[in-house]
Amino acid sequence: MRTVKCVKLGKELPGLAEVPFEGHPLGQRIYDNVSQEGWNQWKEYMKILMNEYRLNLATPEAQEFLIQQMEEYFFGQGNVDRPPDYVEPTK
Repeated sequence: MRTVKCVKLGKELPGLAEVPFEGHPLGQRIYDNVSQEGWNQWKEYMKILMNEYRLNLATPEAQEFLIQQMEEYFFGQGNVDRPPDYVEPTK
């Protein structure tokens, strides 16, 4: 199993099985630097973004927004905030 030093979690963990967003430079960067666990955390955060901002992923604007958020989430300052009106669900 391939491992990577995960930029999000800061430790050596199993990597992704395949490159996300094949053909986009960010996809290869994520493949090389993000663990499966880090990617799973992103997918949960992405669901929040899609729901709170009511993103239509068929539009180039929504796709670009998510790519920017993904870049910040993994390779930015790491200070990604929840959307302004987001309320954590109760269990």
